[in-house]
Amino acid sequence: MLNQPEIKKRNPGQLNSVQLNVVTVIDLHRAVQSKSLKDCLYMVDNSVGGDGQGTAHLQTHCKQGQVINWIIYPMEMEKRPDGNWPPMPKINNIVFLDTERGDEDCYAERKIMIELKYYGGVDLIRSPYTPVYYYWAGIVLSDLPPGVYPYRFILELEQEEKKEKVYLNTVEKPSLKVLPIS
Repeated sequence: MLNQPEIKKRNPGQLNSVQLNVVTVIDLHRAVQSKSLKDCLYMVDNSVGGDGQGTAHLQTHCKQGQVINWIIYPMEMEKRPDGNWPPMPKINNIVFLDTERGDEDCYAERKIMIELKYYGGVDLIRSPYTPVYYYWAGIVLSDLPPGVYPYRFILELEQEEKKEKVYLNTVEKPSLKVLPIS
C-alpha cells in the first residue's frame, strides 16, 4: 500500500447524524397574563437519554457537530369559531449561560453553537394539513468540550387584546448535555 497523506477533516468531531428536535409547547394565555414563562413551558426532544421530558428543565443529550432545531407551538393552534387564528409564539434568541464561573445568570462568553437563527416564519395562509410554527436552529461546535450547557429562551409573544408584543426570558434553565464522541 502506498504511503498516502493523512486527510485532515474540516470539522473534526462533527457527526453525520440525525438532527435533534426540541419541541416546546407554551401556554400563551397564561404567559401573557402573568408576564412570566414560569409553569408555562412543556418541552420534549428526540434525543436518546434526555432528562426532564415534558418540563421546562429539559436536558437534551447531543454530540459535537449535531444540528439542533428548537420548535415552538402554542397550546391553542386551531382556527377559532370567529374565523381568527390564535397568536403564535416566536423564539427571538437562545442564550447560553455561564457555567465555567459558576454564575448561571450570566451569559456565556464562550461560543457554544453556530447559530442558524430562526428559519421562515408563520405562513400567511394556514391550512389544517400543514403545521405552522417558528423555529430556531444551531449546530453544536465540533470542538465543544463535553459537558452541560444551560440556556434561556427569549420569546416574543403577542397580546391578543392589545396586539402588542411581550418579550419574556425563561426562568427555568433547560440545557444541552454534550456527550463525548466515542
